[in-house]
Amino acid sequence: MTSVSFPRSTPAPVSFPRPPRRLSRALRAALPAAMVLLIAGCGDNPEKFAPACPSLAFLRDAADLTRFAPSGQDVTDMELEARLTAVPASCQRDEDDPGKVVASLHVSAEVTRGPAAKERVADLAYVVGVTEQGKELTRQQFPLHVSFPPNTDRVSVTDDEVDLLLPVNKDKTAAVYKIYVAFLLTPEELAYNHRHGLR
Repeated sequence: MTSVSFPRSTPAPVSFPRPPRRLSRALRAALPAAMVLLIAGCGDNPEKFAPACPSLAFLRDAADLTRFAPSGQDVTDMELEARLTAVPASCQRDEDDPGKVVASLHVSAEVTRGPAAKERVADLAYVVGVTEQGKELTRQQFPLHVSFPPNTDRVSVTDDEVDLLLPVNKDKTAAVYKIYVAFLLTPEELAYNHRHGLR
């Protein structure tokens, strides 16, 4: 299955490894307007001197995924339906580098097995990106493996922790950044979301 891709963006100072795949131009163009509801703010740390944290949002037109069998796009052709539901997050200072804040988050999703699914497992992928003043600095792709127990066609999953290192200084706190989360979609899956409205 072909994934959406787009040209590599300008390198930025955020300390992330370069991902093997990239978001589409359509998703990238939608970033400024599509940052919707704040799902969770980093920094629920009760420490008196907890650092400021980025805002956190789902990328609106890529927060849902509907996957169909090649036979069509009727309800009976649906193999999988997934929805990003939450991103619990927290922030703390990097113990090894006072010039960085560590934003730690867990991506949660609800996944439903469709009538056309042949297996009780599914492999998805999601993207975590960082922007500053509307400019995308970096993005990473993460796999999400889902297993459906016997007689269960809907599960809630939470992936392993994702740590983001955000450069800061006396004049720049981590609050200047925005973190977005989105499913990695094929062009067909993105078009389906557009046809059926946004969150």
